[in-house]
Amino acid sequence: MKRSAGFTLIELIIVIVILGILAVTAAPKFMNMQGDARKSVLNGMSASIKTAANLVYSKAIIAGVEKQRGPVNLAIQGVAGDSTAIAFGYPTATDAGILEVLDAKISATGANAEWGRSVGLNGSYYIWPTGVATTAAAAINAACYIQYTQATSATVPPVYKVVATGC
Repeated sequence: MKRSAGFTLIELIIVIVILGILAVTAAPKFMNMQGDARKSVLNGMSASIKTAANLVYSKAIIAGVEKQRGPVNLAIQGVAGDSTAIAFGYPTATDAGILEVLDAKISATGANAEWGRSVGLNGSYYIWPTGVATTAAAAINAACYIQYTQATSATVPPVYKVVATGC
């Protein structure tokens, strides 16, 4: 009579225990992937905002309007509306300013928007991923947003603030 070979009950229990230990140690490394992705996306959008603002400033220098208080409309070829509102050479913190030069799906509301946006107080503009919040106040409470504060004089450039602690 042939004897069939297989795993004993003890061997199976040992394998299950080892797999359980591996799962417990490896799972936390993958738990916060969504938050890390949002932080990376926020940092990428912040870099895009800085680059766009610096390009607009370069264009304003060429046009000779970098010291004007504004808002001044600056024609920029290749930008959707072909006119960007600037103050002291940088985009204003409005839809006609910084939003005009960004190439992203940004909307105050909308089902297909990837980013939410809102004009805040004191010359600030808030941008946040739509998966985090639906309003600027909710994004601020969630601590996952970008704040763009427009230039206040010819010697004070815009302020870019990224808050990603709650993403």
